[in-house]
Amino acid sequence: MMLPLTGHADTKKPGAMFKDCETCPEMVVVPAGTFKMGDVNGYVMGYAREKPVHEVKIDYSFAVGKYEVTQAEWEDAAMGKNPSEFKGRLRPVENVSWKDAKLFVKMLSEQTGKEYRLLSESEWEYMARAGSTTKYPWGDEIDSSKAKYEPEDGSEKGTVPVGSYSANAFGVYDTAGNVAEWVEDCWHETYKDAPTDGSAWLSASEGDCEGRAVRGSSWSNFPELLRSANRNSNLA
Repeated sequence: MMLPLTGHADTKKPGAMFKDCETCPEMVVVPAGTFKMGDVNGYVMGYAREKPVHEVKIDYSFAVGKYEVTQAEWEDAAMGKNPSEFKGRLRPVENVSWKDAKLFVKMLSEQTGKEYRLLSESEWEYMARAGSTTKYPWGDEIDSSKAKYEPEDGSEKGTVPVGSYSANAFGVYDTAGNVAEWVEDCWHETYKDAPTDGSAWLSASEGDCEGRAVRGSSWSNFPELLRSANRNSNLA
């Protein structure tokens, strides 16, 4: 698992791209906006964890990693070692805990003098949907030319280099598949009483802060789990 990054947008316009250092991840600025979060498509399995659908207003722009953090960026920009199973400097780093991800953004912030952090869960879904209301960022049908996921015959195991598939409408790559992504929020079984302003849900009331929300799914997941609304958890 790896992380989506969010960083300062300063006065940069939506769609602007920048890097704060030579080895830092490339960032793209996402515009402010409002969206419906959760199972807006009436998914047949009816996961309670994606309900109730609720409106979230993000009244600020923010910068996110254009790509999932690569093994080269993880090793060279901050951490000095590569825990990944599927080695490749342009592949996303994986086998990373939530605590590892928090340390990475802390070190990146210290190195650059800029604020980096994990996305909130609502920021992640807003960024991943990029204005779409379909099951996937590209439409309602799964498409092996759009994302890396588990093929029916179980072949082609492992990750692929970041940017191997097309970006979403915000210019962000691999929001579905390749590696799952940590977000800031404590895990909650449903969206009852979830924040509606883009902030991370950190209350432990009816939640589990030993577990943290995970989004985006991975190369080993079946297509249904690549839906923009899909969410899960793992121990921090």
